[in-house]
Amino acid sequence: MRSLLYLIAVIMVIGWLIGFIGYSLGGLIHILLVIAVISILIDVIGGRRRV
Repeated sequence: MRSLLYLIAVIMVIGWLIGFIGYSLGGLIHILLVIAVISILIDVIGGRRRV
């Protein structure tokens, strides 16, 4: 599960960078970045609870 969240986060950050450079999707790309950051935070917080 942890690697899956990181994979999703990396894909979203790459998509955000492409959109930020290209200005093609506008605000949608920034929403993807926020979702990526939230998924990383959930993984970090959840990982500390499991240990």
